[in-house]
Amino acid sequence: RDLQYLRDRMDATIVYARDENVYRFADGAAVAANGGPATRTGAKTHELPGVWFSEKAIHALLTMHQLIAGLDDGGVLGRHLQPLLDKLHGMLGATGEEAQSLMRRVRIASPAKRAVTSRWFEEAVSAVLSRRRLLIGYYTRSKRSESVRVLSPQRLLHYRNTWYLDAWCHASEGLRRFALDAVRSAKVLDEPARELPLSEVEDALDQGYGIFGGARLRWATLHFSAEAAQWVAQEEWHPRQQARPQADGSLRLRIPYSDATELVMDVLRHGPNVRVVAPPELVELVRDQLQRTLASYAEKNTA
Repeated sequence: RDLQYLRDRMDATIVYARDENVYRFADGAAVAANGGPATRTGAKTHELPGVWFSEKAIHALLTMHQLIAGLDDGGVLGRHLQPLLDKLHGMLGATGEEAQSLMRRVRIASPAKRAVTSRWFEEAVSAVLSRRRLLIGYYTRSKRSESVRVLSPQRLLHYRNTWYLDAWCHASEGLRRFALDAVRSAKVLDEPARELPLSEVEDALDQGYGIFGGARLRWATLHFSAEAAQWVAQEEWHPRQQARPQADGSLRLRIPYSDATELVMDVLRHGPNVRVVAPPELVELVRDQLQRTLASYAEKNTA
């Protein structure tokens, strides 16, 4: 049984040497027969895999694999991780059908996911890890135009089912965030990337609300009804948020933002269960969006 386990689960190529009455690895390392010592003097030893997992650990790794697969747009990560997945299934002794059934027990749903071309994703990952510059063709949706840029990639970001690349743009001479689904071409260059401290990247791109960065921060105060507060109280809208439960069960939430675009979208998502208290300009933005929405329904009804 031990020999069978080594062959089937650990992919060890063990053969029987009849003339010496020993089992040995195909590379010449000896394995003693019947638990006794190897008979050949000076036989080299075989190093078994140094990482062993319990069944619970294997189940956790399989779950992690499914989580990674849920982030994988073009099958890039899954393709490289497939040998590991096969090994984990082998360690559990699962057949092909059993393995497929096992993986279906974990489902990752990714609504509103924007697909990234696998070739460009691989180039971006390679540039980030090798610390080299990246030449891209990029489509800017707000301008409806495409441009060619040389970037010094700093890090990858996965946010709300979409991949982004934070990079120093050599054309605009500043830190920018690029949506990878808007990349039309990509090529890793031989030139080393410009190195920036991650703290500088975080200060420039992570201080505001959501995906939008900016240096000038403002604070929004939102008042959620008691009904919505049951969920919002458990959510993190921003690492620096300040939540104050009210006596009637409602919730006051203060969060920093630099660009109101995404914040307005999230406020509107809660409909009548949230009210913007401050600042006045954010109140006006939300009121304007609501009025325009109502107007569009009125126009359709009239037509």
